[in-house]
Amino acid sequence: MLNVRNVTKEYSTPAGPLRVLSDVSLSLSKGDAISIMGPSGTGKSTLLYIVGALEPPTSGTVTLDEQNPFELTETQLAAFRNRQIGFVFQDHCLLPQCSVLENVLMPTLVSTDAHDAPARARSLLEQVGLNHRLDHRPSELSGGEKQRVSLARALIMRPQLLLCDEPTGNLDHKSAETVASMLLELHQQQQTILIVVTHSAELAERLPVQYELIDQVLQNVR
Repeated sequence: MLNVRNVTKEYSTPAGPLRVLSDVSLSLSKGDAISIMGPSGTGKSTLLYIVGALEPPTSGTVTLDEQNPFELTETQLAAFRNRQIGFVFQDHCLLPQCSVLENVLMPTLVSTDAHDAPARARSLLEQVGLNHRLDHRPSELSGGEKQRVSLARALIMRPQLLLCDEPTGNLDHKSAETVASMLLELHQQQQTILIVVTHSAELAERLPVQYELIDQVLQNVR
């Protein structure tokens, strides 16, 4: 269970505090999936980073499986994110010197409970249609293929929470459709809690529940 309670976020500026989120609350259970849309600069990515324990809120709380990550030490927080949260960004963030398989395995290198990681990585890559690309480098892949590697990497640790920030934003229409379909299929299989931030109405409409972030407030629109 993910619980976001009365989250507010402000940044200090020379003109005074700049508020980007006001009193945001959200509760999601295993298997739930939502999209969040809104104009650029409204705080969508900021909310995602707070939910993903990458950035603390100014006030309010975030808990995942009843654990508040912002109460952990830095070492505990890093382990929490690695184990519980998968990220897919607009930029795939693959390591250019590593193969496809090695990139997917990266999150497992700091885990003490990843004995089945190689077999799982191969299985995930097969599910995203890249079992024939295991030894290729990112420079040898198309944009859509790179994002599919990123998706497999995000799921390698079996996270409870999968966060996607504009996952199809850099892709052509056909590649975007492919990545979206694979994202939703793997979410269904693994029953993650899925949050997708996007500017794409087409992608947002594929999620069962839609929100918009307008004037610092998260509003349910479907």
